[in-house]
Amino acid sequence: MRETTPAAMPPCFDKWCKRFDDLLRTKAQKREFRNYLGGLLGESERKNVFQMARDAVEVTYHKLHHFLTDAPWSADQINERRLSVMNKCNQTQ
Repeated sequence: MRETTPAAMPPCFDKWCKRFDDLLRTKAQKREFRNYLGGLLGESERKNVFQMARDAVEVTYHKLHHFLTDAPWSADQINERRLSVMNKCNQTQ
């Protein structure tokens, strides 16, 4: 049973994802980044590409797999941005 849909995510999810948009080159990369992050945050016990695609509406295995294995984006840049954002959040608290 498919449990999630990207459109059902709360507005704060898209706001968070937009902080990474300049590191992603295409609309497809931005969409699949959101799908991947949604899959990681989802309730599924198994966090693999097949399970993420299976549990989400409008998410296909092949597109998600391509994003993770072949698309030209940098996991290091994404992680550096994540750490920067988290540091800023911690400083304001």
